[in-house]
Amino acid sequence: MPATMREIASILRERDDFLVLSHENPDGDAVGSAAAMGHILARLGKRFTLANASELPSQFAWMDIPGEWTRSPRPDHGFALALDCGDADRLGPLKNVIDPGRLCVIDHHLGNPGFGAVNWVDTTASSTGEMVAALAGELGLPLTGGLGQCLYVAMVTDTGDFTYGSTRPETLELAARILRAGLDVGATNARLKNQWTHARIRLWSEVMAGMRLFFDGAAGVIRISQDVMGRTNTSVEDCDGLVNWVLRVRGTRVAVALRELADGRVKFSLRSTGDDDVQKVAASFGGGGHKNASGGSLPGPLDAAEHTLVAAVGQSLGV
Repeated sequence: MPATMREIASILRERDDFLVLSHENPDGDAVGSAAAMGHILARLGKRFTLANASELPSQFAWMDIPGEWTRSPRPDHGFALALDCGDADRLGPLKNVIDPGRLCVIDHHLGNPGFGAVNWVDTTASSTGEMVAALAGELGLPLTGGLGQCLYVAMVTDTGDFTYGSTRPETLELAARILRAGLDVGATNARLKNQWTHARIRLWSEVMAGMRLFFDGAAGVIRISQDVMGRTNTSVEDCDGLVNWVLRVRGTRVAVALRELADGRVKFSLRSTGDDDVQKVAASFGGGGHKNASGGSLPGPLDAAEHTLVAAVGQSLGV
């Protein structure tokens, strides 16, 4: 059932026990929006658990995360809140521990099927964090302390430092409110950005050196194999953001990143600017996301996945 922000606020006021979920292999918006929801629930005096199918990425370990971040929620968990999840499968194995009849979905992804009993989906929002901030305002909570920090991380990461087309005037106004509430933006950005290891630099340099251009440079493709990740001793979180750098190449309209999974399948990420809609490309393979940032998965091996995806991208570009 579709719901409004006010209806979600009523649920938070009326219930006492919550399980807060976000998508596996969480990015800044998934971590930030879930943690911000935890801060909201704490201020309301509610019982809550933050759960995810993946460990908290080390790059976000410095954040003010309220309570425990667990991969094994208790069986008698409370009403579930799924944040930043485009569909139930994005919850990973945790989708099997929740009752869809006691689930509220809060998300901003295009194509979200509304897999909860209550669904607040706003595809105009820059991030799920922006939606959670609006919810905090509806509940009369100031964006101070850990709440403001987590919301800022959610927004700044999902908007590419406020450079993506999804950045709205409301997004920047919200960031300004958080700064006025006391966030040290310099220290926060330093802790957020200065997290690279030497292994990650090796991975990025090798992957970017192997970039290939198609359609007279309109599309750029990078590949991240299991072999290169093993040789550089890197993990999934070290790949975060790699695809965005392909768009730095002059004339490139669509960026494609292909990452080989341990089971042989290939996860793909697509980025674009302007009117080039990569969400439609991802959706044709069962994926999804946003107009300028989407993803999904394909059968392997890498060569076959690249051939399939490049053909689809070319068709979307009209070349």
